Amino acid sequence: MERFFEQNYKKLGLVEIDAASLDSINGQRYKSYIKVLYLPAGYSLTVDFKRWTTKKSTLFFINSNQYCQVEGAGTAKGYFIYYNRDFYCVQIHDEEVACDGLLFNNIYGMPMTVLPAREDKIVAGAVQNILDELSRQESSYEEMIRTYLKQMIILATRVWKQQQLAGFDQHPSEDAEFFRTFSRLVEIHFREKHSVTDYAELLSVAPKTLSKRLNRLGVPQPNDVIKDRILLEAKRLLIYSPLSIKEIAYDLGYDDPAYFNRLFTSKVGRTPAAFKKQTFTQEQ
Repeated sequence: MERFFEQNYKKLGLVEIDAASLDSINGQRYKSYIKVLYLPAGYSLTVDFKRWTTKKSTLFFINSNQYCQVEGAGTAKGYFIYYNRDFYCVQIHDEEVACDGLLFNNIYGMPMTVLPAREDKIVAGAVQNILDELSRQESSYEEMIRTYLKQMIILATRVWKQQQLAGFDQHPSEDAEFFRTFSRLVEIHFREKHSVTDYAELLSVAPKTLSKRLNRLGVPQPNDVIKDRILLEAKRLLIYSPLSIKEIAYDLGYDDPAYFNRLFTSKVGRTPAAFKKQTFTQEQ
């Protein structure tokens, strides 16, 4: 079952997930949308080359540039919400939800939020409310849907910070915002800025200060974060684009393709060509 809202370039839809609907939600139709998956226990999926299995109710937040494949469904029904930036853009409405760099585009590559019982009940209610609004289509139902979507995002952001950022005891608000800002800067600039010094300058701190603050939060060192984001994009381009390895190197800001090839091989453990060949072989 699918219900959706569409008006003036704005679109949001909701699909019930079970074993029978997996082919549909994994198809090309939804690739360009931002996606929120509300999945009970027993679901398996791959997001950007990482495989996840749900053990309890979980939210996944998938940006439009990410690759997501739901491979297996549990016994209980899940929900797949998709929408475009015309309907709701977290970057434009950052002050409302403050989730960019946390739920989306975080340096962990962690797209999921496991829901405690209380929050699970609230999210389940929000999903049901969206379904009801889509069914009734009463006055101002677009804004009501957007309100329930924001409720889910805000709630998941709070839980994500509690679950993922270990060093929040002393300066929670300050550290959370620093982490979020660094994540967002890496997402914006990873193609042209490759060094810790570049990001330290953007943050108006010394490179050592940047490293110390991330270390306090228990997250990877900034150089690893920067390189991991570059290599994630390299993997995406190798598998999902027609670009050659040399063209991918140039696209990611490397004038010397041989250096890019060495970097990829040292970090991934395989050459770009071997990675591409092995991934295609596994998918066949």
